[in-house]
Amino acid sequence: MQLATPQKSQPVRAEQIILFRCSSQVFAISSASVQEVRSVDGLAGSPQEIQEPSLPKVRHMFRRGERNLYVVNGAIHFGLRPSPASLLFLLRRSRTALLIDGIEKMTTMTRLQALPFAFCHEERLWYRGLTVLEQNVVPVVNPAGFLTSEELFTLDAAASRLVAPEFPAGGEMGLSV
Repeated sequence: MQLATPQKSQPVRAEQIILFRCSSQVFAISSASVQEVRSVDGLAGSPQEIQEPSLPKVRHMFRRGERNLYVVNGAIHFGLRPSPASLLFLLRRSRTALLIDGIEKMTTMTRLQALPFAFCHEERLWYRGLTVLEQNVVPVVNPAGFLTSEELFTLDAAASRLVAPEFPAGGEMGLSV
């Protein structure tokens, strides 16, 4: 009689996540996708207002290095009632800053469930999946799902109308140096 070879169980892959609030809803995001957490009061450099009627979730932008970062209001993005936001997540490898109400806690996620088929529109881009923490189902956001490339193009066009052109070098204006 031959004994069955024991199967190796897959190691549990843990991921550090941040639980945060928008309106009264709790969401999760991978801590690796958040570059920096800032208070809206202590934001260095004044954010500039941007008006793009087709994107009400973005009302502000600011420059960071040579890039425009667009501030996405998390509550409006997720279709929730707007509420006073106090923190900003600057997302890594992204031109998005996410405006949130607050951080609940940091924790570890060991299982990510696929989205049910009830998520059938743009929300399939918003979320990576669902996880269960302390008997609560929590949506895990996709950091790349806040602004599509088309929305970034539209925002860049709106931003180019706002930003004054840089002064040319002194010699180019006919001024002696």
